[in-house]
Amino acid sequence: MNLVRLAVVSDVHYAGPAETARGTAIFQPIPPLLRKFVLQYRRWLWMRDQYAHNHLLDRFVNEAAGADLVVANGDYSCDTGHVGLCDDAAFASAELCLGKLRTAFAGRFFAIMGDHELGKKMMAADVGGLRLASYERATAGLGLSPVWRHDVGRYVLLGVTSTLLAFALYTGETLPEETAGWQELIESHRAALHRHLSSLEPDHRVILFCHDPSALPFLAQDELVRARLPLIERTIVGHLHSPLILRTVHCLAGLPPIRFLGHTSRRNSTALREARAWRPFRVQLCPSTSGMQLLKDGGWLSVELDPKGRVPARLRVHRMRWQT
Repeated sequence: MNLVRLAVVSDVHYAGPAETARGTAIFQPIPPLLRKFVLQYRRWLWMRDQYAHNHLLDRFVNEAAGADLVVANGDYSCDTGHVGLCDDAAFASAELCLGKLRTAFAGRFFAIMGDHELGKKMMAADVGGLRLASYERATAGLGLSPVWRHDVGRYVLLGVTSTLLAFALYTGETLPEETAGWQELIESHRAALHRHLSSLEPDHRVILFCHDPSALPFLAQDELVRARLPLIERTIVGHLHSPLILRTVHCLAGLPPIRFLGHTSRRNSTALREARAWRPFRVQLCPSTSGMQLLKDGGWLSVELDPKGRVPARLRVHRMRWQT
């Protein structure tokens, strides 16, 4: 049986020189007491030094060298400006990251947008948010397609942009004058997705790539998506960084949203309330290359596909543990 081997990498958060130079100054907008909490949270749980893990991208490139196809599942910079790729420093980081991947996997590489490509407000401070200019730099500047399809025999690889699908979660993080522009992009994205879904045959098997699983409940509200759900064999997501976060989400799914602890808690808890809708999409997490500070459980995902569809896709997480 001739299998096609696919390698998936997500949430590299590459730190270019300009972003690295910002250091901990990026936390200055957070009020002092909250800043202490955020720094301790990052020190022990999330990520002590977000600039220290570029080497893991090189490690992925080496380990995935034999893959027939490679997909990057979003979030290529550290987004230290919190406005996505319209920040020159973040754009430079993403350009370096994608440049390495495109050079290493020329002719067999696909990439989708993550939420950090477009921007979002920082934790515990009213700073940043989505910017239309970041979408323009993601598409025109870095060549990222909002929706794409690649066929591997009976298998269809389908990439979407989670932020556009889940835009309702970000309405408080956009500029009022850009609302109409975002709505146009959302409609265009929906039309492109519908074209791909409408062309599916009954014997197709879909591997869906969606950076943020918070978008899945919004997808489930789409009548055409619901009709094609039986064809979606697996949905590969990123964003959560660690399997521990995914397990926690499953345990807390359905809890009411938290509306009094700021935009980050509101956004995340609203998404958590709807997480039970993820199940029909058969979610598989691709961890970030670094994972989380607590467990140092980074890695990447491999997928083996039989182009004739005689057996289901075989997925495996490859761990990349680190020490400091």
